[in-house]
Amino acid sequence: QVQLVESGGGLVQAGGSLRLSCAASGIVFSITPMGWYRQAPGKQRELVAAFTRGGITNYADSVKGRFTISKDNAKNTMFLQMNSLKPEDTAVYYCHAGPTVLQRDYWGQGTQVTVSS
Repeated sequence: QVQLVESGGGLVQAGGSLRLSCAASGIVFSITPMGWYRQAPGKQRELVAAFTRGGITNYADSVKGRFTISKDNAKNTMFLQMNSLKPEDTAVYYCHAGPTVLQRDYWGQGTQVTVSS
């Protein structure tokens, strides 16, 4: 059974930092593409940052230079370090894994990030 469990969200003032974690189980973590998405109220879910299967990182233009995605293969955990947070970063942040070798995609339950001005 695949599980993705996010943690680390919360309320922070503009300019502050948060670090999100995604603990994964049930997948071959080291070779599965993984990433972070977010969804703000009334908006579509969007890519924030991701690792491709080859380990290349992609970032949304809106977070480049402020957010850093990383992962610890030994602990099956992915991170998102978010610095210089802005009110427009307020959203539910989701961990995503896939497609797996069986061509499946998985999502975590989401963690709320709220940035006050």
